[in-house]
Amino acid sequence: MEKYTITYLRKNSVIKTIFGVLLGLAGLASVLFLSILMGFMCIGYSLKLLLREGTQIDLASKTYRTVYSFFGLLFGKWQPIPPVEYVSVFKTREGTPANLYGATVATVQTSIIHLNLFYGSKHFTAYKTEDKEDAFKVANHLKLALDIDILDATEKEKKWL
Repeated sequence: MEKYTITYLRKNSVIKTIFGVLLGLAGLASVLFLSILMGFMCIGYSLKLLLREGTQIDLASKTYRTVYSFFGLLFGKWQPIPPVEYVSVFKTREGTPANLYGATVATVQTSIIHLNLFYGSKHFTAYKTEDKEDAFKVANHLKLALDIDILDATEKEKKWL
């Protein structure tokens, strides 16, 4: 049987992955030799850094799911694909809070591009990336797979592609 599943996962930076692995190892060492609480906190934050999010679309069964990937293992609940009208590619800002002792010290803002699949007046996010070229590559793939149009909303002037 052929597989018709498309998987889009947000890429982690190399530095974030290295920091996540090192923090996990430090947490493991802390659990074994120092403080169990501090070790589990480090391991928990390490897991958060190494976790990747994305979307999986099964064209054969007409279902999709928001997935979380941890070292290649995918987790998420399948839902039926609504009648999608178009894919919107738009640029926005995403904030990541920096916490210290439970209080938010600062929020780091980064530019990010979302790919949303619209149906009626609702939508769901199919993909997130920081690379505009990657976003349009995925949007074209979705266009061909789902037979829909693309709305480019990355600039002030929106245009249909």
